[in-house]
Amino acid sequence: MITFVNRFTLTGDPEEFEKAFDSTAAFLREQPGLIKYTLSRQLDDPASYINIALWESADALRAALGHPDFGNHAKAMRGLAESHGAIFSPRLSFDSQPSEA
Repeated sequence: MITFVNRFTLTGDPEEFEKAFDSTAAFLREQPGLIKYTLSRQLDDPASYINIALWESADALRAALGHPDFGNHAKAMRGLAESHGAIFSPRLSFDSQPSEA
């Protein structure tokens, strides 16, 4: 499992960005390997967002981002925000939620 962290700095309207993100996320949810994601907005800087996504592997993420249709889905987001992403490998973790059996 890997973590993809993508930081967005808005250049457009926050509501439009969130709609564009949701549309792009709908496409990514259909791709193999996406486990979950969370888009969060910074409290002290409303023009700053971060997306944290868990993927089964770096190859699965790269395949999704390299899909021929991905650019069309991400185009609206790119017009509303600058982004910087990176892939991370888990090292330590904590989860207060009990796992479901």
